[in-house]
Amino acid sequence: MRFFTLFTILLSAFCLRAQTVVLSQVATGFSDPTDIAHAGDGRLFIVEKAGRIKILDPATGAINPTVFLNISAIVGDNGSEQGLLGLAFHPDYAANGYFFVNYTNTSGDTRVSRFSRSANNPDVADANSELVLLSIDQPYSNHNGGCVKFGPDGYLYVGMGDGGSAGDPQNLSQNPTSFLGKMLRLDVDNGTPYGIPPSNPFVSDPNTADEIWAVGLRNPWRFSFDRQTGDLWMGDVGQNQWEEIDMQPAASTGGENYGWRCYEGNVTYNNNGCGPVGNYTAPVFVYSHGNSNCSITGGFVYRGAQEANLAGMYIYCDYCTGIFWGLKPGGAPNTWNNVQLGNFANYNFAAYGEDAAGELYAAGLSDGVIYRVRDFCSLNPATVPVVTANGNVLATASAGPDFQWLLDGQPIAGATGTSYTATATGTYSLQITNANGCSAVSDTVFLDFTGVPMPTAPELLAVFPNPTEGLLHIRLSAQTAPDAVLRVCDAMGRTVLVEALSGRSALSLQTGAWPAGMYHVEVRSSNGVSAQRVLKR
Repeated sequence: MRFFTLFTILLSAFCLRAQTVVLSQVATGFSDPTDIAHAGDGRLFIVEKAGRIKILDPATGAINPTVFLNISAIVGDNGSEQGLLGLAFHPDYAANGYFFVNYTNTSGDTRVSRFSRSANNPDVADANSELVLLSIDQPYSNHNGGCVKFGPDGYLYVGMGDGGSAGDPQNLSQNPTSFLGKMLRLDVDNGTPYGIPPSNPFVSDPNTADEIWAVGLRNPWRFSFDRQTGDLWMGDVGQNQWEEIDMQPAASTGGENYGWRCYEGNVTYNNNGCGPVGNYTAPVFVYSHGNSNCSITGGFVYRGAQEANLAGMYIYCDYCTGIFWGLKPGGAPNTWNNVQLGNFANYNFAAYGEDAAGELYAAGLSDGVIYRVRDFCSLNPATVPVVTANGNVLATASAGPDFQWLLDGQPIAGATGTSYTATATGTYSLQITNANGCSAVSDTVFLDFTGVPMPTAPELLAVFPNPTEGLLHIRLSAQTAPDAVLRVCDAMGRTVLVEALSGRSALSLQTGAWPAGMYHVEVRSSNGVSAQRVLKR
C-alpha cells in the first residue's frame, strides 16, 4: 500500500511536469538491499546487507526462491555501514563462473573475495568456494566503501573508505601505504590471489602501495563506469557540508589525488601537511547539506535505449532526502549542468544498478523495493506528428495541444499552429507537445526556394544496423547521381552531418560520439529523395 500511495502522488505531480522521472516498482520483499548487478544476461542480482544475494527477473518481478549466495554466517552487519556491500561479475562470467564480493566480516574488517558459480545450477553459487583477495583492517565501523566494479580494461576496481570515525583522524586517505581512502585496481586473472596491473600508477614508487589507483577519497559509496565512454564516476560522501562527484576520464593513467582530508568538496577541511590546491583533483560537482541533504548515493551514466530524455546523464541521489539529480556536460568545456529529476519519499536509496541492456534500477534500503528508473515521457509519449507539404504549405492532422514549427532545428517565432507557410530554404520539422508536457518531433521536410525543382522519384536507401551504437552502414540500390548529398539530422531537425556522395552507393559513418536518440538520414539528388529514421543507442 505504501508504494501505491507514492506512485499515485508521482502521477499527480507529473501531470504538472514537476518531475521528469518515475520510479516503477519491479519487486518488493528484499531485506536491506545494498547493491544491484547483472551477469550479462536477463537476470538481476540483488545484494542484501546481511550476506545474501538473490536473483530477480526484472521482466516479471519474480524472485528466485533459491538464494544465489548465502554467506551471512561470515558477514558482520551490526553497524549501519557494515555488511555485504558490493558485487561484481567477472567479464567472462559465462565461461568461468567467477564473481567478486566486498563485505565486512564478523570482526568488522573488509574482505574482498572471489566466489564461483555452482557447476550444476546456474542460479546457485558455491558458498564454499571463497578465495580471499584482500583482508583490510578497519579501525572503525563506518566508511567501509564496499563498491567493486570491473573496468573496461578488465581489471577489478575496489573503492575503500577512509577507515571511519569522523574527519579521518589518522589521515589514512593521504597515507600512501594504506589501502583506506583509496581506489584500488587489481588483476584478478593473474597472480595469487591477484596480480598488480603493470600500468598501475605507483608500481615504481617504493613508498606507495602498488594496488593503489587513486588517492584521497573519504567514502566512495558507489562508483561506476560509463559503458559508452569508459569514464569512471564516483560519488564520494562528505563530512559536514559538501557531497562530491568525482569523474576520472577513461584516458587517465591513474594517480589522481581527490583531496580528502585536505578538502571537503572544494572547501579546505584540514590542511595540516597538505600541499598547494593545484596538487589535487577537484570534483566535477558538489552539493551542500542544506535542505536536509546528507549523503550521496553515486549512480550511473544512463546509456539504455528506453529513456531517451535521460541519455548521457549521470543519475544519482541523496540518501536522506530521496532527491534524484541528473548531471550532464555544459555548453563550455569543463562545465556541468545539474537538474533535479525527482523528489521522492525517502526510502534511503542505497544503490543503483544497470541491467545488461543499460536500463537503470534503484534499491530502497528501508522499504526493500527494487525500482526501475523511468523517464516520465517514455511512459506518456507524444505521438510523432506526420507533416504533409503542398508546395510551400506545411500541415499536420496530428493532435496537440501545442505545436511549434522548426527551421533547421530552431523554433520559428509565432509558428505555433497546425499549418505553416514556408518562405525560406531549409529543413522543416514540427514539434508537438501533448497534454502531459511530453514532446515529439516529426521527420524533416526540405524545401528549396532557390528555383531548382526537386524530382519526386526516390532512390532506395538502406541503413544498418538499426538501432546503431558505433558504426552505421548506408547502402543505396544503385550508384547515386553525381550531385547526390547525404544529410543526417537529429530529432530536432538540427544538421549533424552533410556529405557529398560523388556517385558512391555505399559508405559507413562513425556514430559513437552521437548522443543517443532518433536521427533522420536522407539522400537527395537530381534523381529524388530517400530517407530513413535511425535510432542511436
